[in-house]
Amino acid sequence: MSTELLQALSDLGKEKGIEPEVIMEAVEAALISAYKKNFGSAQNVQVVVDRVTGEFHVYTCYNVVEEVINDKTEIALADAQRKNPGYQVGDLVTEEVTPRNFGRIAAQTAKQVVVQRIREAERGMIYSEFSERESDIVTGTIQRIENRNYYIDLGKIEAVLGPTEQIPGESYEMFERIKTYIVEVRKSSKGPQIMVSRTHPGLLKRLFELEVPEIQDGVVEIKSVAREAGARSKLSVYSHDENVDCIGACIGAKGARVQAIVDELRGEKIDIVKWNEDPGIYIASALSPAKVIDVQVNEEEKKARVIVPDYQLSLAIGREGQNARLAAKLTGWKIDIKSESQAQEAGIQYEDQEYEELDDYLEE
Repeated sequence: MSTELLQALSDLGKEKGIEPEVIMEAVEAALISAYKKNFGSAQNVQVVVDRVTGEFHVYTCYNVVEEVINDKTEIALADAQRKNPGYQVGDLVTEEVTPRNFGRIAAQTAKQVVVQRIREAERGMIYSEFSERESDIVTGTIQRIENRNYYIDLGKIEAVLGPTEQIPGESYEMFERIKTYIVEVRKSSKGPQIMVSRTHPGLLKRLFELEVPEIQDGVVEIKSVAREAGARSKLSVYSHDENVDCIGACIGAKGARVQAIVDELRGEKIDIVKWNEDPGIYIASALSPAKVIDVQVNEEEKKARVIVPDYQLSLAIGREGQNARLAAKLTGWKIDIKSESQAQEAGIQYEDQEYEELDDYLEE
């Protein structure tokens, strides 16, 4: 190797974030393997590359022993002392055996090692970059489709959008740009694998965080998200500043902010409700757009019985139970919904609590 090659290795190492010494040690280890493969050596071999001139030398190494058992790895004390009287048992005797035609093999081996090390370093940097971005949104271009998996080009690497992470009924075209949510970054023999999702509740949360400055500033906080991708979602928010309307901030002027998110999710309906530390008020809000008469809570079992007007029962439950199911996910409470008639038949006592109506803020 020449000094120019050494300088090139040093520059490349710095560019890719690899210490030059790490590359040189890898080259030396690879040259040992190359020597043994091409010259059939069963001896202990050491290769040293001069860090200044780039010259390399191959040495066989022998352990100094009283009695030789393996002459390929051991040397008798008497023979060693003929070379140098200072040798003692346990010392290592080296002898240069650099082949004349080893230069071409060495150069090719060094190239392979450097390429491999750079590839490993790049994979490591990509893994580190994207593992730090787990639970974040990335925008990419659909490059190919295989077995219902969409492969999305993120610039440095492809991400995989699997069938279970695709919004039902949603289709994507080749070279279309889409936003996805990084669920997991895995290490594999072929490099990092990035698994993304369009159905994860975190996608909805991050979209609001990006769209609403008050959330970015920490004035408005997203407390909980419940989502049935492609159909309906519920989001509970809270304002740390009494002068800031948390629901209005999320909706935006003339609904611009929430509409941008609805468009990104291709028409998914979003209910935005105000979080409240009182579970009764919170549950009543979570069942919007249905009107609630009374909420009776069991703190120990985290169960709630909700009374609604007869004409609001189907709305409170929702199509195939969707509204009630999302409200339960959002609040973390088990919710039993009964109409006024059902409550009277069951002898359930209740009062009309006149919960605050939030219909003006709802996206239906």
